[in-house]
Amino acid sequence: MPEQRKITVFLLDDHEVVRRGVHEMLSVEADIEVVGEAGTAADALVRILATRPDVAVLDVRLPDGSGVEVCREIRSQDENIKCLMLTSFADDEALFDAIMAGASGYVLKAIRGNELLSAVRDVAAGKSLLDPVATARVLERLRDGKHTKGDDRLASLTDQERRILDLIGEGLTNRAIGERLHLAEKTIKNYVSSLLSKLGMERRSQAAAYVARLEARKN
Repeated sequence: MPEQRKITVFLLDDHEVVRRGVHEMLSVEADIEVVGEAGTAADALVRILATRPDVAVLDVRLPDGSGVEVCREIRSQDENIKCLMLTSFADDEALFDAIMAGASGYVLKAIRGNELLSAVRDVAAGKSLLDPVATARVLERLRDGKHTKGDDRLASLTDQERRILDLIGEGLTNRAIGERLHLAEKTIKNYVSSLLSKLGMERRSQAAAYVARLEARKN
């Protein structure tokens, strides 16, 4: 009989102890092979696209970004790579972002070892591990307009900042926004810094995801 093809897995977590523990647990399984690991989002993007694993196990919170952002970028370039989000916190916001980014699963770090192994195998087989009840709760809350935390912050933006936020949501760079609004790139950069501060965010990607959530509520 030909040898069964192994499930290839990539690990992203900024804690070496966590990575090593998960690596060792997965490596002893006959049907799983760990093909790489990283501790930062930037490193992971390069290595994951180079190794093309079946499953990328991604920590949600990272020092230089988010596993959700890594998931979104990977999935936009290769939909064959399945993403399993691993986090310490049960959070509706992160769950919604994971759904929007195309993740196949979302599990807590408190998960038992055998449950994580099952999750990796299920995701590799094309199954979704996103809890339908939790998913429905998040989407229902958005549809009902109960997600008001963002609305209060939105009201603090000027009309120009609102326009720029919408353009960030369309994926435009500062330079492209400047050309659209006939303003200098440095001016746009200042506007972006101001609106991020008012929204309580640090990165453009957070603002883009925020716009996506607002659009989801309208539909």
